[in-house]
Amino acid sequence: MNKIKKYLILPIGITLILLSICMGRYSISLYDLYSLNDKATAVFFNLRLPRIIAALLVGGALSTAGASYQGMFRNPLVSPDILGASAGASFGVAVGILLSLNVQAIQFFAFIFGLIAVISSWRISRRIPHHDPSLVLVLSGMLIQGIFTSGVSLVKYICDPYDKLPAITFWLMGGLSSITLKDLKVMIVPIILGLIPLLLIRWKLNILSFPEEEAKTLGVNTDRIRIIVIICSTLLSASIVSYCGVIGWVGLVIPHLTRSLYGPNYKVLLPSSFLIGSLYMLLIDDFARCMFSVEVPLGILTSLIGIPFFAYLLINVKKGWL
Repeated sequence: MNKIKKYLILPIGITLILLSICMGRYSISLYDLYSLNDKATAVFFNLRLPRIIAALLVGGALSTAGASYQGMFRNPLVSPDILGASAGASFGVAVGILLSLNVQAIQFFAFIFGLIAVISSWRISRRIPHHDPSLVLVLSGMLIQGIFTSGVSLVKYICDPYDKLPAITFWLMGGLSSITLKDLKVMIVPIILGLIPLLLIRWKLNILSFPEEEAKTLGVNTDRIRIIVIICSTLLSASIVSYCGVIGWVGLVIPHLTRSLYGPNYKVLLPSSFLIGSLYMLLIDDFARCMFSVEVPLGILTSLIGIPFFAYLLINVKKGWL
């Protein structure tokens, strides 16, 4: 059955990509591309192709980060949003826009503040005695998220209302409409840097579910693994936020969906989360482009799906690892 599920991803993925190429304000057919129709070719290379690649990268990166956080913290409720990584990165980008920094500096700010947010959530949760560590980590993350969200509001309040404020507000809603091939060349670098180490150590995430002493007897340095996971997952989340805005809840929904299809083994779960997350984001972006006469921000659609799913998890988490 798993083999059937594994091979189903390929035809589903190809179908979605072909639909994404054809759908939009200006519909194009595959024949138009094949016949080198000038208008269709321009639309494909300047608009559709960058957006399709961006959607695949964004969905895959956020899903991989979410699955890695869940494995490291042994907590099915965490994600880049719940831990505050997205809020911290958002604050970093807002400060970067306020200071008129270049793209690389904004990415750096997003990464640093996202890292501060995740580490703060983790440290606070470890200092609070409670019989339910999963819930404490979630509450700690929400606390940090609230602090950085307030920081973003402060930046919006003091920035130029005619220039910087519209830029920050539009960017916060999340979307791929402004992504170009030039942007992709820069955005893909931190994604690769964050993704490759996680894929190389993915089997060790299984060992983190063991008691600390047992994991050490297997020759795994758990502290080093945790540091790698935090840095790489935060790098993935921050790089997406710095280019595409806040696209929430993908890192929570997709790892659970993937786990229900392929099981909890991280050797399979992590790459599968990347693939399913990529296709999920491509599908959501198609809806965002084509559902109404105006484009709907991606962050709104992913929140409409993710928040009810999070409520479902909170209700059912006592029944075991979902």
